[in-house]
Amino acid sequence: MSEIILETQNVFKRYTKDYVLKEINFQLLKGEFISIMGPSGSGKTTFLNCISTLDEVSKGKVLINGKSLGQQSTASIAQFRYESLGFVFQNANLLEPLTNFDNIATPLVLAKEDTKLIKEKVYKIAQQLNIEELLEKYPGQCSGGQQQRVAIARAIVNNPSVIIADEPTGNLDSENTRTIMKILTDLNKDGISIILVTHDNLVASFSSKLCYLKDGEISQTIER
Repeated sequence: MSEIILETQNVFKRYTKDYVLKEINFQLLKGEFISIMGPSGSGKTTFLNCISTLDEVSKGKVLINGKSLGQQSTASIAQFRYESLGFVFQNANLLEPLTNFDNIATPLVLAKEDTKLIKEKVYKIAQQLNIEELLEKYPGQCSGGQQQRVAIARAIVNNPSVIIADEPTGNLDSENTRTIMKILTDLNKDGISIILVTHDNLVASFSSKLCYLKDGEISQTIER
């Protein structure tokens, strides 16, 4: 039986009087690649925030490796987020004053890794994503597709078990979209689980499972 990494049980989320998420039951198994689709305002980003521990649910449970977040300390939740999750967003969210090398190295610096080890890890990831020639450049000197590859490098430099991606190709043309999706697919083949929000049917076609959100509920699940 496959290992369940993330799970929600009857999750509700509201910010005012109206619920953004309603009775969400969801599982992410080890090695899965799940796409989340749905119209604007359906709760996709809120759902990502809840399962990635960035936001608290109003009702129900979010479980990480079988343990409810409500039963874990703030420190253990933060440790899980830092050690196990990699985040990729529609806007690369790179730090403009830093070179691409320093952007990728940021998680390692925060973890107080040895300087030599940081350099080794950054160059290894850069080689894997074919961005070695971009390391000494600044984000503003790079195209959107190049910036997104740097952002993916930053997300995986700590070797996370799960990538959370919110519209990672939303600002890219079709060629760069295919490049980014090929990278994510290869990472998934290497054992990284992926949850990806998208409006693009082409992007969703790379995943092994599709969950469709409508009005805050999972209205349909399709497995390849």
